[in-house]
Amino acid sequence: MDIKQIQELVKLVNKSNIGELSIEQDDFKITIKQKEEATSYMQAPPAYFQQALSSPSSAPTQISAPAEDKKAAEAASKTENLITVKSPMIGTFYRQAGPDKPLFASVGDRIEPGKVLCIIEAMKLFNEIESEVTGTIVKILVDDASPVEFDQPLFLVEP
Repeated sequence: MDIKQIQELVKLVNKSNIGELSIEQDDFKITIKQKEEATSYMQAPPAYFQQALSSPSSAPTQISAPAEDKKAAEAASKTENLITVKSPMIGTFYRQAGPDKPLFASVGDRIEPGKVLCIIEAMKLFNEIESEVTGTIVKILVDDASPVEFDQPLFLVEP
C-alpha cells in the first residue's frame, strides 16, 4: 500500500462516521481512528532531537486590540496572493535533519521545485518534503518538532 492510498483512506475516515478502520495485507497492517474532540497526543521525537527540545523556550504572548484587528485584516489581504505549502501526511515536522545540521529552509529563502523544505516523520520513517512551487518563503507556520496533520499549512510562499 503506498502513501497515496493511505492518504485517501484518511480522507475517507475523516469525511464519514467510521470510528476506526483496520487493514491487513501480508506483513503490512494499518489502523486509522477518527479523532476525538478533546484528545490530542504528541509522538516522542527521535533521540537526537531530544537535546534540541530540552532547552527551554519562552513564547511571547500577544494581546489583541481594535487597532491590531485592522492590521490583521490588512495582513490577511496581503496573504491572498501567497501560495500555501501543505503537509502531505500526518507526522512530526522537523526543519533540519539533526540538531547540528543546517535548516532546510528559512524565511526569505528562494525556493524552486525539488528543494527540500522540511522532514516529516511518520511511523519512524523520515520523509523529505520537497517544494512544488517557485518563490520566496514568507512565513513558516509550524514550530520545529511539532505534530502536523494531513493538509495542514506549513509554509507561505510569495511567487
